[in-house]
Amino acid sequence: MIKKTIHINCDLGEGGEFDEKLMPLISACNIACGGHAGNLETMHRTVRLALENNVEIGAHPSYPDRANFGRNHMEMTAEELKLSIEGQVLSLKQIVESEGGKLSHVKLHGALYNDAAKYRNISEIVVRSLEDLGDDLRLFVPLNSQLGELALGRFELYYEAFADRNYEKNYGLVPRSKTHAIIQDREAVFQHVRSIYKENKILLQNGEFLEAQADTFCVHSDTPLAVEILQYLQHKLAAENIYIKS
Repeated sequence: MIKKTIHINCDLGEGGEFDEKLMPLISACNIACGGHAGNLETMHRTVRLALENNVEIGAHPSYPDRANFGRNHMEMTAEELKLSIEGQVLSLKQIVESEGGKLSHVKLHGALYNDAAKYRNISEIVVRSLEDLGDDLRLFVPLNSQLGELALGRFELYYEAFADRNYEKNYGLVPRSKTHAIIQDREAVFQHVRSIYKENKILLQNGEFLEAQADTFCVHSDTPLAVEILQYLQHKLAAENIYIKS
């Protein structure tokens, strides 16, 4: 029987207490690089942890809004946003290389991720910022997004689905302000991931399906019981001959 693999990523270096337990359970980490969270010390520490566990290292830039953890839209000029993104990614890239590693990808955070999914002007700034850095970086993009459409052919893309979040009809995530935004039950997370991975379908709360094909699945480090969820996913997927890519 051919062994199948699944790619799972996690946003780390954000001040959470479980990074050391989460890192061995994932394929890739997206490290906060000073916008919504993170500083030189946390970046160095998280990079070392990733290298020790042979986990892909990505930059996780956001709006420069630590007060709101990067979860609110910020009005910025195109040049201000471009410089912010470039500065965050370069900061982490230099740290990764100083630790003997290589930066593999970029995944936006929070409101910037959502805005780039919906608004072409924001996605254009993101793409231009990363192109100007001149590195061969993969880009994690939301399903059915403006960013994915604009970046196609310009970057290697990984289409991302969220293992622990419910979706709306437009492929957007259910807002965190709603009670059913986050999937916290381990079996429900597994069934959600399994449906997307094996059937290319996202089950909505109303019973309808969205067509979807994902290259990587995200489990948020601040989701309650994230460690237990990932351990459960590892166990249940292995029972179906699917293994987390390492």
